[in-house]
Amino acid sequence: MSVKLTILGSSGAIPAFGRFPTSQYLIIQNRHFLIDAGEGVQMQLTRYQIPIHKIDCIFISHLHGDHYLGLMGLLFSMHLQRRVNDLHLYSQRGLDEIILLQLKYSKSVLNYQIHFHEYDPNQEAIIYEDSALTIETIPLIHKLPCAGFLFREKTKPVNLNKQKLKPGMLIQHIAQLKKGVDVYNDDGNLLYSNSDFTLPPPPSYSYAFCSDTAWNEKMLAQIKGVNLLYHETTFMEEDKEKAHETKHSTALEAATTAKRAEVDRLLIGHFSARYRDLEPLLNEAKTIFPNTSLAEEGVTFEIPTHEPNA
Repeated sequence: MSVKLTILGSSGAIPAFGRFPTSQYLIIQNRHFLIDAGEGVQMQLTRYQIPIHKIDCIFISHLHGDHYLGLMGLLFSMHLQRRVNDLHLYSQRGLDEIILLQLKYSKSVLNYQIHFHEYDPNQEAIIYEDSALTIETIPLIHKLPCAGFLFREKTKPVNLNKQKLKPGMLIQHIAQLKKGVDVYNDDGNLLYSNSDFTLPPPPSYSYAFCSDTAWNEKMLAQIKGVNLLYHETTFMEEDKEKAHETKHSTALEAATTAKRAEVDRLLIGHFSARYRDLEPLLNEAKTIFPNTSLAEEGVTFEIPTHEPNA
């Protein structure tokens, strides 16, 4: 398993029918991320036995309440449970003011340090990078400035072909081969060609989280070919006028995005409270993009693809 995504909340603006507002827990190569933090997020993390102190980075797509109102409770719980590790919050302008104001009037000083990272929701930009992956913003179209997030693994290290290793090879030479480079002696002569002793690296994967948005032609190129796409699906096509009025998407529009962007798999969520039964939304999306799944609470999706676990 390289990428693991657990859905914590799938509802739209308000909780409905046991569905919580938007939140997702993502693991990539032992890095733990929280994406959006709708009301009840800490209850959902507890419910699905997710260790909150492993989360070091939280990404907030925009400042409509159903995407961040659970954040303050989570921050206080981390404090009460004696968190000491730094926490990084990625958001557009304003989230820092919201949090600091609540800390001020509750006369609270957290045990840990919060680092605010402000991004421009109107620009494609890498806002996080380490040795394993990059995370970049996806400009979206909504009533408030809003951004999605594109998680991309970097090229992974090659694997040693242990059957090809020769007796007496020095440890430092083997270490160089593991780094993907050729090995030369002090005179500059080639000792070992990397391609002779290694296997190709494992595939690198990508996940695109597209929060609240109307139909968005411009993002198709950016998300083209991703392995897993989450796209909001607040309405069915019969309620298309409401979707356009509120700058949300229909199931058909989300599926069309997935098809035109040539993604491997589509997850749909952010369902309006007008729908108790979600199967009609799923079926509508599948008419255009068959490899579509409901992003429902408690379901975990993995890349490489496995059957989701509830």
